[in-house]
Amino acid sequence: MDPQETQTWVIFYLISFVVLLLALFFTTQGMLLGIGMTLILLVIGINFYLIWSELKKAKEKKELMSRLSKRTKNE
Repeated sequence: MDPQETQTWVIFYLISFVVLLLALFFTTQGMLLGIGMTLILLVIGINFYLIWSELKKAKEKKELMSRLSKRTKNE
């Protein structure tokens, strides 16, 4: 992972943390329980999707490297 990607992830998780704090504030007020729970589900869903896509991308990269290494061994 290069430093540029690390900066992006740090910024993303800081924003996620702020949204979760906002959701906590909404849910403690009682009136905005639906909005708070929606924000929590949204952050969890986005995090799950991004981690899943990163794992998928890493798997594809590993397969590509494996295919390329087999091709160079045969030559």
